[in-house]
Amino acid sequence: MDQRGPALNAAAPLPGPLLAPLLELCAVSKQFPGVKALDKVSLEIYPGEVHMVLGQNGAGKSSLMKVLYGAYHADEGEIRLRGERVRIASPSDARRLGIAIISQEFTLVPHLNLAQNIFLGRQPVGRFIGKIDHATMHRRARELLDALGLSEDTMTPAHKLGVAQQQLVEIAKALSQNARVLVMDEPSSALSDHEVEKLFGVIRRLQSEGVAIIYISHRMAEVFQLGDRITVLRDGRRVASLLPSETTPQDLVKMMIGRSVDAGYRTRFCAEPGAALLEVRGLCAANGTKDVSLVVRAGEIVGLSGLVGSGRSELVRAIFGADTVTGGELELFGAAYRPEPAEAVRRGLALVPESRKQEGLLMIHGVADNLIAAGLKILFPRGWYRAGVARRAALALIARMKIATPNPERVVKTLSGGNQQKVVIGKWLCAQSRCFIFDEPTRGIDVGAKAEIFALIEQLVDAGSAVLMISSELPEIVALCDRSYVMREGRIVGELARDELSEANILHLAMHPESGHGEHGGHAEHVH
Repeated sequence: MDQRGPALNAAAPLPGPLLAPLLELCAVSKQFPGVKALDKVSLEIYPGEVHMVLGQNGAGKSSLMKVLYGAYHADEGEIRLRGERVRIASPSDARRLGIAIISQEFTLVPHLNLAQNIFLGRQPVGRFIGKIDHATMHRRARELLDALGLSEDTMTPAHKLGVAQQQLVEIAKALSQNARVLVMDEPSSALSDHEVEKLFGVIRRLQSEGVAIIYISHRMAEVFQLGDRITVLRDGRRVASLLPSETTPQDLVKMMIGRSVDAGYRTRFCAEPGAALLEVRGLCAANGTKDVSLVVRAGEIVGLSGLVGSGRSELVRAIFGADTVTGGELELFGAAYRPEPAEAVRRGLALVPESRKQEGLLMIHGVADNLIAAGLKILFPRGWYRAGVARRAALALIARMKIATPNPERVVKTLSGGNQQKVVIGKWLCAQSRCFIFDEPTRGIDVGAKAEIFALIEQLVDAGSAVLMISSELPEIVALCDRSYVMREGRIVGELARDELSEANILHLAMHPESGHGEHGGHAEHVH
């Protein structure tokens, strides 16, 4: 079957001799100690086009964008805007030139409200000098959020929003700058399908206004749905720039990795699961979890599906003890369990959280420190820390997890997203956990790292562990899970067995729980 993408978007101006580039990065190089992040990379961006930039984590995508935005200074090369050489020494220079970036790492100030975050440093001024015009600021913020379909009050503090909602606020913040060049780094990674469609609508509107968009993505579907041109980076070099109609997803993956790679999906499933390792009955929590019952058995991967905002992350946080439980009963490895993080770790329950940087890692500490953090009582049962033991344990995990780091002391924030995720998982292996909760385990990581993490999850269940996995990527749930629960509004509204598990059935239950049936008879649980 031909999987080539569509031709150039007819609504967008076509690059060619009659249209000059809006932005050019010319032979840009950037060196860090021991690593050449960029090696003479050139890129041309035309008005009104969506230029997709692909590559593995560590390929140079983020470094190139940081040079463009003034966060890094290039060692060689130049940047041209409308044919004129420009100097971008800081983010403020970039903003002045009409360049905005939506980073994968959120920049919101947690305790400021949404309007304050959107216009931070650019607040509209009233009639009196130095006095902020709050009414105008909130009105403009409301218009931006409405265009993105976000209904939250502009007075809401940013920390009260979920990851998907925070991403939309980041997009509103960038759009408020009236940029002519807009960089989007994985903007859809935490959004539902409905929210992604709204985002694409905003992008198409910006295209029609001549805004040039650089779009970094790991999702092949949106590369071909949205992209006008594609540039692939590998090991700090530009491998190719081409039209979607000139390539296939398989070809692009091969360019990114340097070889063909298997998707890493399972080929065999658990026919006879073992004992229940985690059992939840009537769980209620202060975060909105309502009367949830589920069971996860040894040897199986159980999905937790639902639309963004359905309560999946809140449920697993309550199970782990990160959020307050108000009712219900839990058993862990056959014994009663009172949710509390320290007790969860001691009993062998692991949580790989949705936001690895905020909740899963000590970002300014080394790889080794992070890897042994959850397993200190296992490594040092008498309470005496021994550096040699710690280093050997870390080196063994680095080898087992294939973590790309020059040494165990490397600060974890300098690693790529895929390698950071491997560190989060590795720390739970050090703690000898046997029941694993994965919340969006492949968010923001490249196709090669995804395959490795899928293989690791399969190894865990093959060895007798149990896995409960949240993913907004429905193909991942269908391809990896032995069965899946479906959530809506803090409740479980259905459970799909392996032979009932399909994207259509998941969406049917997630959107229409009152019907109680998937297309192949998926059954809804009755909740009260």
